[in-house]
Amino acid sequence: MIPKIEKLKYTDSGNFFLIAGPCVIEDKDNAFEIAKELVAISDRNQIPFIFKASYKKANRSSINSFTGIGDIEALMIIKSIGDEFDIPTITDIHSETEARIAAEYVDTLQIPAFLCRQTDLLIAAASTGKPVNIKKGQFLSPDSMKFAVEKVRNSGNDNVMLTERGTMVGYQDLIVDYRSIPIMKENNCPVILDITHSLQQPNQFEGVTGGQPDLISTIAKAGVAVGVDGIFLETHPNPSKAKSDGANMIQLNNVEALILDLLKIHKAINA
Repeated sequence: MIPKIEKLKYTDSGNFFLIAGPCVIEDKDNAFEIAKELVAISDRNQIPFIFKASYKKANRSSINSFTGIGDIEALMIIKSIGDEFDIPTITDIHSETEARIAAEYVDTLQIPAFLCRQTDLLIAAASTGKPVNIKKGQFLSPDSMKFAVEKVRNSGNDNVMLTERGTMVGYQDLIVDYRSIPIMKENNCPVILDITHSLQQPNQFEGVTGGQPDLISTIAKAGVAVGVDGIFLETHPNPSKAKSDGANMIQLNNVEALILDLLKIHKAINA
């Protein structure tokens, strides 16, 4: 199932769709470098592509962590990428006010996992008329996400997606339960697998989230094999220098090789 989003290309290709980009807008040059490469990958492989970047980071472990370059400046960069490459864009929101502001700059709104139960936020996002991607909370069962979907649909917006991004195990690890994919598909909406955040190792003692990027391919291949509609990933030319979530990112020059592997699996299970 492909989401209904303006400017989304290659929707008849039969391929899964891709939501990808940097964790957060660091500066214009970095964002455009990432977008340009992802658009080229999308065009070469006929992948429906949505550019993702947070314009601010509201959920950081440490007070000293990078949170953004300024809300409007970052939103304008995301909008300029959408305009320049004629592609849809998506960003996270954290409050009802942010829903209204961000909707003026992006094509799709994303609800962070830790806010997926916030009724007022879901209603505000739905009320913008924009498609809404809801990330499943690390603390929730896949069955319970039907209530989040209902909040959006009952607000008059049927254009909703769900994203699996792992479930907490103990205090410092996540695991993907692949039963979540078919369970969330019962809501009759596109289901996405976040293959980078699912490998986070949160709540580290130094106040910086860790990760296991070497397992990105493993997580992604399993997700495509069980029939996810879309893949979500965060990428950077040099993840070790990324200002947010670098520990679980895929390096930009490795993205296409991964996509090619995933397309082989996708075509095999849909043959």
